[in-house]
Amino acid sequence: MHSVLLLKLELREAITVISSTDIWRDFFEKYYRDEINKIAGKVITRERAELYIDVTNDLQIYQGGTLAEELYNNPSCVIQHACEGLKRVENIYDVEINCAIRFINLPATRKVEIRDIRTQHAGKFVSLQGIVKKVSKVYGRTVRAAFQCINCGKLIHVECDYNKVRRPVKCKCGSKRFSRIEELDDTIDYQHIELQEFPELAKSMPSSITVDLKGSLVGTAYPGNRVTINGIVRRVGKPDSVLSEFMIEANSVEKLTSNDEIEFTEDDIDKLKEIARDPDIYTKIVKSIAPTIYGYDDIKLAIALQLFGGIRKKLPDGTEIRGDIHILLVGDPGVAKSQLLRYVHRVAPRSVYTTGKGTTTAGLTAITVKDGVDGKWTLEAGALVLADRGVALVDEIDKMRSEDRSALHEAMEQQTVTVTKAGINATLNARCALLGAANPKYGRFDRYRPIAEQIDLPPTLISRFDLIFVMTDEPNEERDARLTKHILRTHRIGEKLERLKNATTSKYDKKALDDEIKELEPAIGPEILRKYILYAKNKVFPVLTDEANKRLQEFFLSVRRKVNEDSPVPITARQLEALIRLAEASARLRLSDHITAEDADRVISLVRRSLEQIGVDPETGQIDIDYVYSGISRSQRDRIVTVLSIIQEYQNESVWGAPEELILEKAEEQGIDRGRTREILEKLRERGDVYTPKEGYYRSLR
Repeated sequence: MHSVLLLKLELREAITVISSTDIWRDFFEKYYRDEINKIAGKVITRERAELYIDVTNDLQIYQGGTLAEELYNNPSCVIQHACEGLKRVENIYDVEINCAIRFINLPATRKVEIRDIRTQHAGKFVSLQGIVKKVSKVYGRTVRAAFQCINCGKLIHVECDYNKVRRPVKCKCGSKRFSRIEELDDTIDYQHIELQEFPELAKSMPSSITVDLKGSLVGTAYPGNRVTINGIVRRVGKPDSVLSEFMIEANSVEKLTSNDEIEFTEDDIDKLKEIARDPDIYTKIVKSIAPTIYGYDDIKLAIALQLFGGIRKKLPDGTEIRGDIHILLVGDPGVAKSQLLRYVHRVAPRSVYTTGKGTTTAGLTAITVKDGVDGKWTLEAGALVLADRGVALVDEIDKMRSEDRSALHEAMEQQTVTVTKAGINATLNARCALLGAANPKYGRFDRYRPIAEQIDLPPTLISRFDLIFVMTDEPNEERDARLTKHILRTHRIGEKLERLKNATTSKYDKKALDDEIKELEPAIGPEILRKYILYAKNKVFPVLTDEANKRLQEFFLSVRRKVNEDSPVPITARQLEALIRLAEASARLRLSDHITAEDADRVISLVRRSLEQIGVDPETGQIDIDYVYSGISRSQRDRIVTVLSIIQEYQNESVWGAPEELILEKAEEQGIDRGRTREILEKLRERGDVYTPKEGYYRSLR
């Protein structure tokens, strides 16, 4: 850190320290005899060893918790006493110990939010939870510098400041001249990370704090990891400055799983299982997804299944199959795509929301950046990495730059993000579901044009979405009447609530207003739904029953069986995998360990409706998966091949190539009207398959 010094804190009142080496020796021998026996061999052989102290279950109990209070209030002194006390334990007495003491599982009273760190916490031992946003490279850090007196040759070790080597003032022989002996310095491994609040819990811009990792803690945290950091709050500032920043000197790092974030009591589990037994569970959960947004039941069901997710599988050969479900919403402006994403952000146990318009590769995946602390290259996580084991919400995904969108390919299928830059080679986890929203290029969605032409996304990216839904704003008298009534009622209730909040008296009947509010309230509240999803994802792992397996197999084979030489390919193995993921999510939604035939039928119907929205060739009326991904149907592809063959056959008729008029005539003879032929010629030119040496003439580049 450039010109940064550790600010030495002055105690404002005398602290009576009861901690001592004898007390700690007694504690270790009473509570950690077995653990010490296990690490004794490592200590004697100078191997790196660690002793983990459970604060809540052990230290809080010992001597009525007074020693634990000492740790919280005077950690530097207490940790030193603990290390000295460990040296006095019988098994490793008189051995030069090489064991780090780590304090873990602090009680809830010592847990502090990052944004709530204040000067009162300086010098105290606290516990913070967050997500690792940035990680520096590993350094060697000198803690005691070695100097040799030039006059008498005496070797002197001097404790270093936070980032500055201090020189001896004077040798006992009276000399003030010293030479540095760096090979005799006492050094440790060092790394710093940036810890940020959980994105889904931050009410405003997420706060962050720098954490110092030393010794065996180095390399224990990577971008995207959710961790608990237990350590000492320090203040750092520039020389002669009255301002200082907070940082954490880490003592231990605990990695979090989903189970660590929310604890389930017996009452919680009973309530969740009661919800799951409701025969209308699917309807209730659909009504709990953005209840103020009218309609879109199919889309809300798909989003519900996405929140519960399928099961990630690792095969014997090391191959991994993702369980996360990717969904793309495409539609006209003003059809509530963004509101749907915002509500999912509110309900999902883990989520990160971003917009494609202002998102770069760094903001979406990960990138190496120069650290503001020391100017060195560090690895910084983006939205998909931060959303690991959750949901990434990307609004206006079509507005991203093409080079930024390319970073999504690996993240969506392999669910990893690989960074290779500035000497940093890393692969980070991005095991998240992606819910994206896109607008058509030309303002409104045209059902008679392929989706690949209407949104600015490459076919390879579109193919990675399990479900794609179209949200159009088409006039319909009956639906418009219901929508108008719903919107007006929503605004009226909002107005009444504001008046109730801001006025001392109200002319509104509170009971009548409560009845109106109930109509807009979700069937299952966001907090309960979040717990329900989290419980299902961590406790329920359904398997296919024979009936469900048979239904999925019959559907896939029956659709594929219709394919012949002249028909399009309606479905591929990628859709079959999507069906399996969705069926697993359907079973999870009701906390079932078995995927039934009803689950299979439900997701088959959902996938079929999605394909019918985006994959029907308007000329033949058949579902054509190529029409979705490439924008070119089987019938169009056949016509393109025909026109290209004509060009190749007649391009030697003239020095300039095949005349356009001749191409139009020959194509017309084969049933292709002149208008379509001209469109095909234009497409072939755009794709670089043909060129025009002279206006009105064509040559093939194939």
